[in-house]
Amino acid sequence: MRVLGVDPGLTRCGLGVVEGTPGKPPALVAVGVIRTPADLDVSKRLVLIEEELDAWIARHQPDAVAVERVFAQHNVRTVMGTAQASGVAMVVAARRGLPVALHTPSEVKAAVTGSGRADKEQVTTMVTRILKLSERPTPADAADALALAICQVWRGGVASKLQEAASSRANLEAAAQAQSRLQVARLRAAVAAQQGKR
Repeated sequence: MRVLGVDPGLTRCGLGVVEGTPGKPPALVAVGVIRTPADLDVSKRLVLIEEELDAWIARHQPDAVAVERVFAQHNVRTVMGTAQASGVAMVVAARRGLPVALHTPSEVKAAVTGSGRADKEQVTTMVTRILKLSERPTPADAADALALAICQVWRGGVASKLQEAASSRANLEAAAQAQSRLQVARLRAAVAAQQGKR
């Protein structure tokens, strides 16, 4: 499974692509940051983010996109910018038919460090170890995006496998019921035909 992780932000939007399967160490595909000038109109900044995200998806062909779930901070202006960038990421992914998963910061921290209260330094250290990188991904937005992608591969991959299994079971049950109804209809037709000959 290949996942694009997005750590949303207006000034810096972290992007990280990893590939892997649940239970195994994932591999780095790409990492980067979209930067937009603070003096540019917000709508134009969002367009820049949209264009770059779309280019990343076209270039790296992820199977899913993982975005950090926006949570309330004290700085409303920061929350608004993060929420706007997050919305753009979800729209770009949905436009390309990709599933989008939202993960809270504590969920991501727990997935990569074992503790939902880990600080940015601990997250970056673990991302570096998990992906066997020779250098630490910088800035922190890039490391956070990779952590989101790792979280989705490990947690979302398991969830999607369970969902596939449940869907497969439901499909098998529906097919069995349809087959049963067909057999009953055939038996009734045979019985009716036998009674009509008498």
